This record gives sequence, structure tokens and C-alpha cells, in this order.
Amino acid sequence: MSYIIRSIEITDEPFLWEMLYQALYVPPEADPLPRDVIFQPELAKYVQNWVLHEDTGLIAVLEESQKLVGAAWLRVFKSSNPGYGYINDSTPELSIAVLPKYRGQGIGTKLLTKLFSQVRNRYSAVSLSVSSDNPAFRLYLRFGFEIISQYDNSLTMKKDL
Repeated sequence: MSYIIRSIEITDEPFLWEMLYQALYVPPEADPLPRDVIFQPELAKYVQNWVLHEDTGLIAVLEESQKLVGAAWLRVFKSSNPGYGYINDSTPELSIAVLPKYRGQGIGTKLLTKLFSQVRNRYSAVSLSVSSDNPAFRLYLRFGFEIISQYDNSLTMKKDL
């Protein structure tokens, strides 16, 4: 399988909504979340009103079919409307997902490597929120994210760039 990584375009917003849904961790024994959960305000803000000059992100695309299979993006939230992984008004929060069929093939690693390389001179750190049960937690540790706070099994992590 061969894929390319490219910048998110404004026309990719519908795919970002799908990636937001895919980014929500559901333990294997639990029922899937309803699809409309992503439109609740506390989740919708991760995609809603995607603006390219303020937001940064990448899409993984299969070369042969041009199918979109993954995305990683950053948004900066303010203290008046923080995200789950909010640290401060200048640290962007990471969202990442890969379609289930394509997980475990290095796509997430490639997305993060390229994204962090692109924003290294723009931001001093990146944050995220993840469940300690989520298999992606190991990926974040590999990338140098450190736990800065914990509430039950929800972790807020930060990576210095």
C-alpha cells in the first residue's frame, strides 16, 4: 500500500468530521457511539469552521485510488472555550485518526512526523487528550508526549517541539 501525505484543503472538511468520529476511543467491549455525537459543541469545535490560515493539518491519501485514509490536525483553543487537552491559549491541541482498516501500518506515525516537522517553528509545544486504555497512547509516548494531568483514565499530554 502506497500513500501520500498532503495538507488539508478546505474541501476536506467532511472527511475531518469522519476523522473526528474515528478519533473517539471506544473500548472493544463497548457499543459504538452514535454518529451524531460529533456534533455536540464540546466535540464539534475540533472541526467546525475549519479555517486554513489558522488551522494546520495533514491528510493521508492512498496513491492508487486517492482514497482519504487518515488525518492529523492542530487547533488552538482559548481558555473561554477549551478543548479536552487544553493547556493554554498558545498551545495547539492535536487530533488524529486513521480509518480502522488502515491502522497499524505506519500512517499515524508518518502523519505526526510530518506535522510536527511543519509546525516546529510555529509552536513551542502540542497537547492532546487520550484515554490511558487507547492503543494510541503508546504512539504518543513514542513521540515524546508526557502526561501533565490525569482525571480517571483521561490523560492530558504535552510534547515540546
